[in-house]
Amino acid sequence: MEPWAADPKYSADKRVNGQDWPRAAHTMVGVKRLNNLISLVSSVIQDGIPGDLIETGVWRGGCCILMQGILETFGETHRKIFVADSFQGLPPPDPARYAADAGDIHHTFPELAVSSEQVRSNFHRYGLLKENVVFIEGFFEDTLPKLDTGPLAIIRLDGDMYGSTMVALEALYPKLSDGGYVIVDDYGAVPACKLAVTDFRRNHGVNTPIELVDWTGVWWRKPSSIHSE
Repeated sequence: MEPWAADPKYSADKRVNGQDWPRAAHTMVGVKRLNNLISLVSSVIQDGIPGDLIETGVWRGGCCILMQGILETFGETHRKIFVADSFQGLPPPDPARYAADAGDIHHTFPELAVSSEQVRSNFHRYGLLKENVVFIEGFFEDTLPKLDTGPLAIIRLDGDMYGSTMVALEALYPKLSDGGYVIVDDYGAVPACKLAVTDFRRNHGVNTPIELVDWTGVWWRKPSSIHSE
């Protein structure tokens, strides 16, 4: 992933594939991953999969805003959108706990620190800052294990690091409804993120095939009696 300072010129191809850090957009997720998010959120609604939606690592809030817009379109006002982020950027690596994060530099990018006030303002611009939008502020290891919710229908992970990904999966996957979806944004872009997903799935016997969205985004569906592996 390239900071915008390294490549200030807009590229339509990079935007489609989410390969830049845009100056003004509310998400750095490309068009392909946004279309996939629309498809999966629509799927849980149309299939009657129970539960709320959560994104862990929201940046400027674009994906959460999109999910809220989809819920509004379908009249699904009873589902919550959990907007989980430190709103301070990423934490420094803790290689003593997560060796795969050794040398990670995401915490050095101030562009990744977007305040909760700014994200709320972005929701408000679309008229989508409603009571069902719940902000979860703090580093994941402090907030997600204590999150009193469930079930979940969509878990979207965008924490980049091994630790952030593993903590989110350990805390949230047990609350995922059968037939619900896990979406991982950084699977192809950050080897440590991919390793966390691999380790979690192996440790918990998750064998559902991983589906590719683009060069980095992936998803899988939790099996149920209707939607089997």
